[in-house]
Amino acid sequence: MAGQRIIAVDLDGTLIRSDLLVESVFLLLRYHPLLFVKALFWVLKGKAYFKRRIADAVTPIIETLPYNQPLIAWLQAQKKTTGARLVLATASETRLAKDVAAHLGIFDEVLGTENQNLASTNKRKALVARYGELGFEYVGNSSADLNVWGSASVVHVVNPEFGVLGRARQLSRMGQVFDDRVSYLRVLRKALRLHQWAKNLLVFVPLLAIHQITNLDLLLNGVLAFICFGMCASSVYILNDLLDLKDDRQHRTKRNRPLAAGTFPMVHAMVWMVALLVVAFGVALLSLPWRFALVLCAYYVLTLGYSLWLKRLVMVDVITLAMLYTVRVVAGAAAIVAPLTFWILAFCMFMFLSLAFVKRYTELYDAKEQRKGDAVPGRGYQLQDFELLASLGGSSGYLSVLVLALYINDTTALTLYGHPKLLWMACPLLLFWLSRVWLIAHRGQMNDDPIVFALRDRVSQLIGLAFAGTFILASL
Repeated sequence: MAGQRIIAVDLDGTLIRSDLLVESVFLLLRYHPLLFVKALFWVLKGKAYFKRRIADAVTPIIETLPYNQPLIAWLQAQKKTTGARLVLATASETRLAKDVAAHLGIFDEVLGTENQNLASTNKRKALVARYGELGFEYVGNSSADLNVWGSASVVHVVNPEFGVLGRARQLSRMGQVFDDRVSYLRVLRKALRLHQWAKNLLVFVPLLAIHQITNLDLLLNGVLAFICFGMCASSVYILNDLLDLKDDRQHRTKRNRPLAAGTFPMVHAMVWMVALLVVAFGVALLSLPWRFALVLCAYYVLTLGYSLWLKRLVMVDVITLAMLYTVRVVAGAAAIVAPLTFWILAFCMFMFLSLAFVKRYTELYDAKEQRKGDAVPGRGYQLQDFELLASLGGSSGYLSVLVLALYINDTTALTLYGHPKLLWMACPLLLFWLSRVWLIAHRGQMNDDPIVFALRDRVSQLIGLAFAGTFILASL
């Protein structure tokens, strides 16, 4: 080993675009929520003990981790051309680090956390003890790596944290710099799923239903409700993505989500998740009726239950999804202190149940096309269930049209609309749109989310305008 080039490589945030400890903690929360509560006390016994107990309980799928391929290619080239000895030196638990090394097959040695947390100063001491001061090159990314770089002969930096690259350059032993990150704002927008905020337009349904959209006070309440629901929903999306990393990385399209792909730092994700939730409830409590904050709380509890447990229960999951859509309408009514009619609730429940079935049908269809076993990861369905889902979903959608047709002859419609018979034009429009959605899903051309599909589909946009126009004409 004397005279041999040594390249020590950090794991979290460097070799992989993720953090094994954070991933493991959220795996524990998802699969062993009771043990997760107990894990909060493991921290009191030190980081090394905490990491060991977490690793005893759960293990991420090593093969699907978001590896930094440019860095791996460079390491392979150094090993082949210069005979460099590659050392995986990480604060992650040793067993996990060895699994990563075994999967990649390029490392000659692994140093990880066992009896002490191998980070920062401890890692520096371990490397110096083995290879001597300035006896190794080091590849890292964070402020914790600055201590290690102080004893390294060459400093290699990968996707550095804010301010780290400048401080690393001050050491005057710069080697390679790997930075292939995309715009932070672009990644943040995808992580928050801002396009999904369109679903929160449902909070305006009660305002439209009572023909008070021009009431500025009520409209302001509706706008605030929309913003609060958007922030709360984005917080939930982040939590859901953290809990679903294992399954998302096995999915055709979800593996490209920022957290699954490792393009959005997990620490940042957790900060945004908490901040959005605090601001959402702060605005709700200070600026809107207390009933709205109560509904928002119910939405959060329901979606938390969905993320942790309900999404894996057959049929319960689609009913919960329908409820999550419907609760937005309930929240809109609470924000403007307006009563909810039987017709609105019945229509929304059947309509959104149909769309929830579309979502599950699409997942099953994709799994069937890819022939991934007999079930969808993270779901309770079997591949042969997709025909049943289509039948149930189509029936539910048509029931929503029936509710609309019955509403047209109700005394409520006669009171609110000057020409209620014109509302009959809305029925064939809705029948056509629902039939088309299911036809597209049957052909395997549906987006993972039918709402997102509708927002991007030109035909759906035209039908939406015609549908709204029908109600406007009927109210004249």
